[in-house]
Amino acid sequence: MDVASGKTIRLPWQELKAFEEKVHPETRDNYLVLLFENGTQVALVDPGGIAFAPSTENTGPLRDLPPVVCLKDFFTLKGRVDHYLYDHPDEPPPKEVLDLVMICIATLDGARAVGFDVADLEGELEKSLKEIEGRTS
Repeated sequence: MDVASGKTIRLPWQELKAFEEKVHPETRDNYLVLLFENGTQVALVDPGGIAFAPSTENTGPLRDLPPVVCLKDFFTLKGRVDHYLYDHPDEPPPKEVLDLVMICIATLDGARAVGFDVADLEGELEKSLKEIEGRTS
């Protein structure tokens, strides 16, 4: 279970090809990478997170997109989007908001690719996108 989101994924243990313990270069925290036969990789991180590669299938290449993300990252970025939209309702959203939305999309696409059900989070992001469109047209 991913603690930040409360969401679960089914890990196909019978398809586990390899695993390895790694050390995060900045935090020096240990984490476990699971490699599956279909090429999927997930990392189990402490405390209670599941990390994965974002997918740029629907966004194209993105500047500032990290190679590994988690659903906690989505919530952090979505919070920043909402701050611009709802804490400053009389101001047009800055260009950064669209960059954040694109990274959120890539994060949710990556989450879906490893097995998370993210339909509810996509719905929340869609609401923010409609607000952006309404404020910029």
